[in-house]
Amino acid sequence: MTQRRDAQRQSGREIPVEALTRDQARDELARLAEILNRANRAYYQDDAPFLTDAEYDALRRRNALIEARFPDLKRPDSPSDQIGARPREGFAKVRHEQRMMSLGNAFDDEDVRHFVDGVRRFLGLADDAPLDFTAEPKIDGLSLALRYEGGRLVTAATRGDGEVGEDVTANARTIGDIPEYLENAPEILEVRGEVYMRHNDFAALNERQQARGDKPFANPRNAAAGSLRQLDAAVTASRPLHFFAYAWGVLSAPLGKTQMQAIARLGELGFSVNPLMKLCRSVDEMLAHYNEIEERRATLGYDIDGVVYKVNDLALQERLGFRSTTPRWAIAHKFPAEIAHTRLLDIEIQVGRTGALSPVARLQPVTVGGVVVSNATLHNEDYIKGRDSKGNPIRNGRDIRKGDWVEVYRAGDVIPKIRDVDLSKRPADSKPYDFPDHCPVCGAEAVREEGDSVRRCTGGLSCPAQAVEKLKHFVSRNAFDIEGLGAKQIEMFFDDDLLPIREPADIFTLEERDHKNIAKLKNREGWGETSADKLFAAIRARRKIPLARLIYALGIRHVGEASANLLARHFGTWEAFERCLTNATLGEGPEWDELLSIDGVGEVMAAALVTAFHQPASRALIDRLVQHLEIIPAEQPASDSPVAGKTIVFTGTLEHMTRAEAKARAESMGARVSGSVSKKTDLVVAGPGAGSKAKKAAELGVKVIGEQEWLELIGAKP
Repeated sequence: MTQRRDAQRQSGREIPVEALTRDQARDELARLAEILNRANRAYYQDDAPFLTDAEYDALRRRNALIEARFPDLKRPDSPSDQIGARPREGFAKVRHEQRMMSLGNAFDDEDVRHFVDGVRRFLGLADDAPLDFTAEPKIDGLSLALRYEGGRLVTAATRGDGEVGEDVTANARTIGDIPEYLENAPEILEVRGEVYMRHNDFAALNERQQARGDKPFANPRNAAAGSLRQLDAAVTASRPLHFFAYAWGVLSAPLGKTQMQAIARLGELGFSVNPLMKLCRSVDEMLAHYNEIEERRATLGYDIDGVVYKVNDLALQERLGFRSTTPRWAIAHKFPAEIAHTRLLDIEIQVGRTGALSPVARLQPVTVGGVVVSNATLHNEDYIKGRDSKGNPIRNGRDIRKGDWVEVYRAGDVIPKIRDVDLSKRPADSKPYDFPDHCPVCGAEAVREEGDSVRRCTGGLSCPAQAVEKLKHFVSRNAFDIEGLGAKQIEMFFDDDLLPIREPADIFTLEERDHKNIAKLKNREGWGETSADKLFAAIRARRKIPLARLIYALGIRHVGEASANLLARHFGTWEAFERCLTNATLGEGPEWDELLSIDGVGEVMAAALVTAFHQPASRALIDRLVQHLEIIPAEQPASDSPVAGKTIVFTGTLEHMTRAEAKARAESMGARVSGSVSKKTDLVVAGPGAGSKAKKAAELGVKVIGEQEWLELIGAKP
């Protein structure tokens, strides 16, 4: 419950994705990563989720939308790149020969159409070209991989983190839907599917639990997961578990040429496959089947949370391939959540690390989709006034006021938001909300720059809210990640008069200052000699830090984890990075051009980097910090491919693969793909219609080849 409340308390920070500034997006991605990583551990390791499925999906969706809008801000620990969680202790580990992937999500019809359009674009298919999909219920259970050799079941493993799962072979053998032996099966066959529990079995199990005085399970998914992951297989055998097969992993021989054929073959081999799986020849047919399944959802007898669509042709699936954690050829169309109505008790303002003033709605607690909600986002001052960022009316121009009766909406959005106002219930004495023009924390003027939807405190580091938030970012998991020095400890040290931490360098002088101080840390309330020594040891351990982590930890506006990694890979060392930014001039010069040549670095980010290194206060802070650090150079991707480590530019029209397919192939082989030609470009692949980029390559002496030569170079068939 504490974790759920923590997640709910974050709800006031949400701003619509389309209204986020780059700095807000970076902060939001950090927050989402922290919540989702905790949720993954709770769901996959502990079988005790603190978020509902709708909440979790909404968080994942918001994360994906922000990453799509700001791809250079994508974090190394992005939830989009993670599958499940590390295996729980107590079981032997099984490394999946083929990684078990998760699925991307669609939340409405438009998302599904966008998915299909994206598949066509990637494959270069015309709108009227035949393209079939399968559609089947998405079972809400626990993923399981079954490996058969010579027709005999040899291992059963949970998904785990996608690469390593838990060995639950003995437990899986007790499930009636899982055959011990297969006739006429491929020599090696890995069957993947979902372990689940039927509603009537779940109810009976909980009755037995309560009769014994044991705690009942929260839902069938938790019951199924907890039952399968018993160290005593006899306990699993006593639980009514079932298994649906819906996919496969390693194969020594193909099961068919299409998804439908392959699943039918699994059914012939003796596995239970879902009877509601259907072949669809258009988006309209896919959506119609989705609606039919949703209507039948309550009568199925087991939990589902959506419909999964997959490209039917397996050859096309192979061409489409995978992103980091999800296939391009499949998506889960999730069912919607709910809305509720409640009273808006107050509007509060939070000040973030970048000085952004974010309004938070404090609500009369109300249950929305099975979760009690007491906070909701109000986005920004325009949203409160009933206007969008361009001044156009939203909600028919209805503003939001304290005391209003409001409609709270969840579903596809991360955090509850106020969607509308019931004017018929508005108090007679209500007044429009006046958004503050001064920081509520430090009193400095809060200004709104042209083109920005957010008002920001101008106090900078003199504003305690900003200074504290910047330090919290510095010690966050994907920055310096100092054990024992989290958000609460930062707040404590920031206000401490004897051992203050007011800037990052202060962290690395803390032990020295403690030794000189009469009031030792070990003598403080909540601390002891052991805990103080552990903190100092953790700080010493972080004096050696990878370049990418350092760049991210600096908290430079518009520079997220993904872009920090880009910068680290490009420059390699802190000295090269620092030299470029020190010598750079805004808008001109070779260093400026070098920054812009990095694929994923635009003028806004480049300007933020240069500004940070040229402002006396921020530069002095950086210089004081690096004096205490040993900065580890970035590792370059190791590969023996002919394009590993090379910077490649694609231009013109490619005839044998789409631009997206070519970029994905090049990056998978260790190349860097850039959008512009510079002296650091190694190779330009030019198709018909190549223009200025090919011309510039010729001027700079960069090698230019055609698509046929490119295919030969990477060993691909035209």
